[in-house]
Amino acid sequence: MPTADARGDATGTVYAVTLVRHGRTAYNAAGRLQGQVDIPLNRVGLWQADRTAQALYERYVQGSGRTPIVISSPLERARQTAERFAALAGAGVTVDERVKERSFGEWEGCRWSDLEQNYPRDFGMWKRFQDGEMRHGAEAKAAVGRRGALAVEDWACSAGADHELFVFSHGAWISQTAQKLMHLDVVDPTYASLSGPDNGHWVRFRVLRTLDGALLWRMTEFNRGPSVEPGIDWNDPFAGSEDGADSGSAHDTAAAVPPVL
Repeated sequence: MPTADARGDATGTVYAVTLVRHGRTAYNAAGRLQGQVDIPLNRVGLWQADRTAQALYERYVQGSGRTPIVISSPLERARQTAERFAALAGAGVTVDERVKERSFGEWEGCRWSDLEQNYPRDFGMWKRFQDGEMRHGAEAKAAVGRRGALAVEDWACSAGADHELFVFSHGAWISQTAQKLMHLDVVDPTYASLSGPDNGHWVRFRVLRTLDGALLWRMTEFNRGPSVEPGIDWNDPFAGSEDGADSGSAHDTAAAVPPVL
């Protein structure tokens, strides 16, 4: 993380901050709750990460004159996504533990459908933003938002407007961090105002300072992702191909992923 000596001047911040969700994994495909389980991208996820990297580079780095700062969660799926972008942008990747996904305790690795069957009351409370997951050792959303916002604020103040910050993380982390940055947690402490972005998609902010020096986070893009060819399913791009069965894209059709991350 940046030190006091590495920070920019008192008024300086990076030009913009982009929070990027990792590509797809076997757990995403199977309808399992990942949390801090450390698993890699599957074949679809690697395909997504390549396209996300290209889109981010072309849209925000190429020809901009700004230097990218690339920060990643320590979990492999985020690092793999970050590394593909960093390679295009000619940047290194710095890992920050504060960017790690929310912990879901004993529910991690479980299928959504099994959670709904085995813990109907608590699962239902979670879907209604009533903290049913907290009975199973999950990290509080407010705690995730605090550590996420601190990390983003630190890195945003580590350089001036000739830099761009890209943070590669996870769905719940991005949702809760974005809401903390924008003070939406004050309006709605359930953190229900924003969902996390899709795999390989991002949330982008311009970062400004008010007259009293406070940071102002203006969201300019939400759940934006790469364009793909007509007829291509972002989450199942190999459907119908001879080796499509090996793509790892099959998913648990019985598990409707609740929009609570």
